[in-house]
Amino acid sequence: MSNGTAAREALTLDGPAGYLEALLDTPPIRPHAPLAPAVAVVCHPHPQHQGTMLNKVVHTLSRALSDLGIPVVRFNFRGVGASEGAYADGIGETEDVLAVAAWAQQRFPGAELWLAGFSFGAAVAIRAALASPCRQLISVAPPVARMAALLAGARPTCPWLLIQGEADEVVAAADVVAWARELAPPPDLVLLPDVGHFFHGRLTLLRDTVVTRVVRPVVH
Repeated sequence: MSNGTAAREALTLDGPAGYLEALLDTPPIRPHAPLAPAVAVVCHPHPQHQGTMLNKVVHTLSRALSDLGIPVVRFNFRGVGASEGAYADGIGETEDVLAVAAWAQQRFPGAELWLAGFSFGAAVAIRAALASPCRQLISVAPPVARMAALLAGARPTCPWLLIQGEADEVVAAADVVAWARELAPPPDLVLLPDVGHFFHGRLTLLRDTVVTRVVRPVVH
C-alpha cells in the first residue's frame, strides 16, 4: 500500500454533453515506480436518486484504490452537480465514462485502465468496460434487472470483482448471484453477510475487500 496522503485536484473535463465535474486523487509516487501502474475511474449511483461522486460508497472505492497506489478519477455524470447535460438512461452516461477514461489514460500514459462503480454506476462501468481497454472491473451492487438491456449478451473479458451485500434491500443478492452464474466465465463474486445496499457501518469491510481481492497492476 502507499504511504502518505493522496493529493486531490478538482477538474473540469470535456464530456460528450458538455463539461464534467471531476476529482482526481493521486497517491504519493512510490520509490522506483515513477509511472502509475494503473488509473481508475469510479462511477456514482443513479443521478435521479441523489447519486453523486461524493457518495460514501464511491468515496470508499476511491480510497481503497488510492491505498493501492492507483490514481483515481471520480466524476459527476451529465446533469449532476456542475456537470452539464441531462440524464440519458445509462447510455449517455457510458459515453461520459469513456470520455473520462480517455482523459485519464492521457494524463497517465502507459497506465492500465481500471473501471469501478456502485449501483447504477456499476452498470454503467460494466457497459463501458466492453468499449474500452479495461484491465480490472469492480462492480458493487449492480442493478442486474437492467443489465440485460445494457450489455446485450456481452461480457467484459477483463478480471472482474463483483461485491454484493447479502442484506441488500435495493438489489436482491439472490438475483445478483443468479445473474453472475450465467456469465462465462463468472466474475469473482464476494458476498458480504449482513451488509445492506448502502454499506451502513460496513464501509471498512468494503475497502478491505477491494484491497485484498483485486488483481494487482504490473509495475514496469
